Amino acid sequence: MGFLQKKVKRVVVKIGSHLLEKENDIDTEFISDLSKQISNLKKKNIEILLVSSGAVLAGIKKLGLKTRPKTLTEKQATAAVGQAYLMQIYDKIFSKNNLIIGQVLLTIEGLQERRRYLLAQNTLNQLIEMDVIPIINENDTVGVEEIVFGDNDFLAAHVSVLIDADLLIILSTSGGLYDRDPSDPKAELIKELKNIDEALKFAGSSKSEYGTGGMRSKLEAAKIAISHQIPVIIAPKKKKIIEKILEGKQVGTFIYPEEKKKSRKKSWIKNLSAAKGKITIDKGAEKAIKNGKSLLPAGIKDIEGIFSKNDVVAIQNEEGKIIGKGIINYSHLELRKIKGMKSDQVEKTLKKKFTEVIHRDNLAVF
Repeated sequence: MGFLQKKVKRVVVKIGSHLLEKENDIDTEFISDLSKQISNLKKKNIEILLVSSGAVLAGIKKLGLKTRPKTLTEKQATAAVGQAYLMQIYDKIFSKNNLIIGQVLLTIEGLQERRRYLLAQNTLNQLIEMDVIPIINENDTVGVEEIVFGDNDFLAAHVSVLIDADLLIILSTSGGLYDRDPSDPKAELIKELKNIDEALKFAGSSKSEYGTGGMRSKLEAAKIAISHQIPVIIAPKKKKIIEKILEGKQVGTFIYPEEKKKSRKKSWIKNLSAAKGKITIDKGAEKAIKNGKSLLPAGIKDIEGIFSKNDVVAIQNEEGKIIGKGIINYSHLELRKIKGMKSDQVEKTLKKKFTEVIHRDNLAVF
């Protein structure tokens, strides 16, 4: 297994809502097994963070509902009840192994702002330092349709990047990636995967009764992690599964990380940040930023939107195609005055020292 070439110290484990369900209730045996594994791994100085779905499922069980809530408001209310119930279960079971848990609720909206993204990062690192097991979930109670992660696979991938994990384990009912529908008797497990784009061509997107994700979402989420040299394993729900993985035993599908590690800041800019405005650049500037150069005022043709210094803006070429995003060094008002100018003209116009419009370190090109 490729990831064992280096020591694994920090692991993110994603648990889907379907894995938490057993015989129309929460699978406490599964959670108990998780607790024992984490306790054993802690003794080996391995840090585990859980990304756990299941708030809506737990709410359904606690409220005695016969069907899954259909409207957004019903889902949010059910999640409010379920989140408390689910954490109560985790706390009760984990306490038996002398483990302290900490609940962390995140939303895509919260992570779109750079300052809040860094605060979330600091909080998770502090919890680990305090010997607490973070249990992370999307905040379904305040989420709205346009800003939810859609599936905790993506949340788990972003958390892995956020805290610089050594491994992401996605536990799945299918137990891994297959060369065809797993229900087909001829389906064979793909034990190792190096080209994730090829796999996406035949990966399904089936949904479970309580969850929202399929194999496609798992692979698309895995792309985020492996681009930061974080290997991913899609594994089955089995006893001692995490320990078996970390012992190097072959289980599920191992997805190799990319050889070149991407910047966490650029990943945030590309995958999470919300653009406050848009700037159009000429062909010369497009070529320059694609070659790793900073964006200069001379290459700017047009500006849209209202934004301030340090906001994120989208960058489009002359054909109107969005080719990147970046953290801007000027407000929209300043940029309107200096677009198309050379550096010496900028200093005379704004009466301050020239700086790049977007520095290459703050620029993500698609």
